[in-house]
Amino acid sequence: MKKNILRKQSFLTLVLIGLVLFFASACAPTQGNEESTVDEDTQGNEESTVQADTVDTAEWDKTFPQSEEVTLEKVSFDNRFGIELVADMYIPNDIDSSAELPAIIVGHPFGGVKEQTSGLYAQEMAERGFVTIAFDASYNGESGGEPRNIASPEAFVEDFSAAVDFLGTHELVDRDRIGVIGICGSGGFTINAAQVDPRLKAVATVSMYDMGRANREGLGLAPVADEVMTEEEWRAALEEAAEQRWIEAEGGEPIQDLVGSAVELKPSQLAAGQEFGEYYRTPRGEHPRSIPMSLTSRGALMNFFPFEQIEMISPRPLLFIAGENAHSKYHSEDAYELAGEEKELYIVPDAGHVDLYDNMELIPFDKLESYFQENL
Repeated sequence: MKKNILRKQSFLTLVLIGLVLFFASACAPTQGNEESTVDEDTQGNEESTVQADTVDTAEWDKTFPQSEEVTLEKVSFDNRFGIELVADMYIPNDIDSSAELPAIIVGHPFGGVKEQTSGLYAQEMAERGFVTIAFDASYNGESGGEPRNIASPEAFVEDFSAAVDFLGTHELVDRDRIGVIGICGSGGFTINAAQVDPRLKAVATVSMYDMGRANREGLGLAPVADEVMTEEEWRAALEEAAEQRWIEAEGGEPIQDLVGSAVELKPSQLAAGQEFGEYYRTPRGEHPRSIPMSLTSRGALMNFFPFEQIEMISPRPLLFIAGENAHSKYHSEDAYELAGEEKELYIVPDAGHVDLYDNMELIPFDKLESYFQENL
């Protein structure tokens, strides 16, 4: 009974960020139309190339106010696996159409969509003179890929290189000045992408999570000794995911709950879940296309080690931004220690993890602007 209560509480309060915590998939949609999807003409277009198709943006479906200082275009492009990615492209107003501008790719928190945090960052950075895109990861949001709402680290990493392909062939962009911001779980995928794609000239992460480590050790305040998953718990979690694969192989329904019930959640995880719930389960941040990842995603994530070759990013610059009070701060601190030069760890006073999703008084946009101006 206790385990069932804990599981229910976790699924109602834990959410998507760069963690394995997710909000309830039954949350009432308050932003946009549930049927708002990519036009059929752009969905699954086998002839889609790097140059994007433009899709309708008549209805504002974001969780943040629209800026009058930028122009929004919805675009689509394919990744290396032939999966169509859908993105919002933000372009500064009143620019010289013959100019080639620096560009920034923004990755959303784990399980999130471009209409939330990543879109807010993309719009703000566009106001500061950059061409930006916020895209939905493969299998999620408006992007393509089947089955839906699964986590594939290889695809998520490839998505960033596909975004470079798109931006680097756009007439407004200087292909030698493309940077990236990875928020929460996308921070780890961004680091992994930059290791193998030198076209990413400057890398920044915000409230970063290593989703591989999060699945192997647990979330919240790990690595506190009594909070980290034991080997027994780790094996039980894999057994649960493997059993679900049998169920789906025999025609059963997928489970959209990466947390599962094999491991009893620790106090720090429940505390983190409450923080996420205050964002993702309220009008502040909820969106109907932001859906938990499948239970069968667990194995692939446990086998993900994004910092194994982080030194390969050097001498390109790395900026790690984390909140002073963030439960995830140790991910940024540990990655900073492993990284080569140039690198910087920037701690935001009085900020928690989710504060850096949408709190305009705490998000250090001035720092991000100066960092990219200097390095792009």
